Amino acid sequence: MDVNSGNVKNVNSKEELDKAVQKGDSVILHFWANWCDASKHMDTVFSHLSTDFPYAQFFRVEAEEQPEISEAYSVSAVPYFVFFKNGKPVDTLEGADPPSLANKIAKVAGSVNPDEPAAPASLGLAAGPSILEAVKDLAQNNEPSPIRNQPSSGHVGDLNEELKQLLNSKPIMLFMKGKPEEPKCGFSSEVIDILKKEKVPFGTFDILTNQNVREGLKKFSNWPTYPQLYLKGELLGGCDIITDMHKNNQLKEVFRDSGIETTDSIKGNTGNGNGDISSSTGLSSSLTSRLASLIASSPVMLFMKGEPEQPKCGFSRKVVEILQQEKVPFKSFDILTDDEVRQGLKVYSNWSSYPQLYIDNELIGGSDIVLEMQKSGELTRVLAEKGIIPKESLNDRLKKLISKSPVMLFMKGNPDAPRCGFSSKVVNALKEEDVSFGHFDILSDQEVREGLKKFSNWPTYPQLYYKGELVGGCDIILELKENGELKSTLSE
Repeated sequence: MDVNSGNVKNVNSKEELDKAVQKGDSVILHFWANWCDASKHMDTVFSHLSTDFPYAQFFRVEAEEQPEISEAYSVSAVPYFVFFKNGKPVDTLEGADPPSLANKIAKVAGSVNPDEPAAPASLGLAAGPSILEAVKDLAQNNEPSPIRNQPSSGHVGDLNEELKQLLNSKPIMLFMKGKPEEPKCGFSSEVIDILKKEKVPFGTFDILTNQNVREGLKKFSNWPTYPQLYLKGELLGGCDIITDMHKNNQLKEVFRDSGIETTDSIKGNTGNGNGDISSSTGLSSSLTSRLASLIASSPVMLFMKGEPEQPKCGFSRKVVEILQQEKVPFKSFDILTDDEVRQGLKVYSNWSSYPQLYIDNELIGGSDIVLEMQKSGELTRVLAEKGIIPKESLNDRLKKLISKSPVMLFMKGNPDAPRCGFSSKVVNALKEEDVSFGHFDILSDQEVREGLKKFSNWPTYPQLYYKGELVGGCDIILELKENGELKSTLSE
């Protein structure tokens, strides 16, 4: 991870951490993962804070690479912080919450001057103006900072040549947020799913890793958003266009007319469709058959580290807890007991980490995706559709969604990419008032979209709820903000 480290040290073993903690100094530990944007954002804040509290020791641990340390502190999600004083853990913090992080560090580490008392929590961000500015930037632009040492574009002509090379590096090329196995936005995820259903080989480029490409391609293609899908160097479109083409079978025709072979034809129709296994993977037919059999051994199958009664990593434990909370019957396989399965399944599923959850032979994802699906109600819906759990009534589902967060916004799109002007206005109003809120994209679920109109007796979107009660739509929210009443209305 290429960050401005400040006074932060990387921990490479539990022994190293134990030795530092036993000294009795104030120690703050950040568990992170290199695929998690929130971890990277919080590490920027963490690094700044390390310079403002020189009498404390700041460490970071890559959670998945150091399972022994993660297990010792029951880490199941990142970012996650543990605070030590006098040789003992005294506090924890889960999630991306810069003000809370600064306050908790101030309580543990005290003042930069040992003769002065510790900064009180009421100071908010105790680390000073530099951190306030950093947090302000993060709040305004919830994107990863450009990585250091990324290739410079030089002149526009040089960048255009670089873009042309990228566009033509594969017959089908997708510029997306994240990677196929770990998309960083819903629209990118949708296009990945479509390409897999079309069974075509494709290349990808993660635009979050290169700011020059990210901004340059928008101008080059005259297309302002991502993902962008290209066929033989020509732009096909973004998520909406690709979705429509897929539904109308136009995408299949375009690929066929361009001479694109499906993965089935490339494989000689020997594959089973799970994971798009190609001849280049090196998986034997016996291993492929075994993996397919394991996945199919239960309607809900979890490949994890350890067993449900004794998980060997926090991420596996989290998925087990979610399945138990949802009262889902499932089987599991301990990948630590069989290295052939452990390595082979990564290739088979095109998913590089564990745990992996499968429902009805289909890969759902890892701990972050399962957790997000539980929070949104999507997990319950999928399980009910597959007949694994009883289907809940629409009204019960709507009540759960409305109560998911004290302030809950039903909108078109998501806060990072609203898909209508009214939704965008309400999101901006809430952000300007520093109101934390949950959200649900009604475009992703027609049943919720139509059902909520009747449930609330409100015919349009967005709809904003507070503690389960409808506040109103865009006009009402903007009027409350203009009158200075929005924040107080949502905090009574």
